[in-house]
Amino acid sequence: MAPPQIEGATFVGDRVCYDCHTNISRVFPASPHARLRLDHSQMAGQQGCESCHGPASKHVAVGGGRGRFIVNPGHDPEACFSCHLEIQAAFHLPQHHPVLEGKMNCVQCHDPHGMDIMKPAGGLAMSRLNQNCAACHRNQTRRFIFEHEAMREGCTVCHDPHGSINAKMLVQRDSNLCLKCHAQIQGPGAGGIGHLYIGKIDHTDLVRYGTCWSAGCHTAIHGSNVHPRMLY
Repeated sequence: MAPPQIEGATFVGDRVCYDCHTNISRVFPASPHARLRLDHSQMAGQQGCESCHGPASKHVAVGGGRGRFIVNPGHDPEACFSCHLEIQAAFHLPQHHPVLEGKMNCVQCHDPHGMDIMKPAGGLAMSRLNQNCAACHRNQTRRFIFEHEAMREGCTVCHDPHGSINAKMLVQRDSNLCLKCHAQIQGPGAGGIGHLYIGKIDHTDLVRYGTCWSAGCHTAIHGSNVHPRMLY
């Protein structure tokens, strides 16, 4: 993989970037992106800022500035896609966040520099559970009296944040999504054999009407302020 190209520019090294971008340069070594090494004739064995932002000599010569002779992956996801090919493919699925359409960018959900120490473990930000999603999806992530316990694990338990073939970017389209947590248990006595019990309630006939949330039952899927089983 070659770094982004900027016509007429050459590589200057991370020490030069440090002079202006001190805060970022100090924390960047702890970021997963700091482990990126490129095999390139002009940058063989090196790593760091110019791996994603391109050669910075012209950027430095004009005194820096946002977007001046430098690649900004926050504005153009192509720099990210050059490594994250599987993520680029996900954005072409029927249901996806509008990154390719230019209505969102990668840095709205991910911190590529690792400046927030709460972010890196789950993929450069996603370990923050629902905070990133809450910036846009406030109704779904607000506090509820009766919470859906899955929210403690994070939105990505049910949703693929990049793209999915399923509506609402769900990781599964039917009741099997719910049954990953609400597992089938044996019903009481011989009459319970082969029945689907969730808690103490026989759901065998109910699942024929559709998914748990679309059949008119557990419609308050993210949480409810009025019903403990999130019926409404």
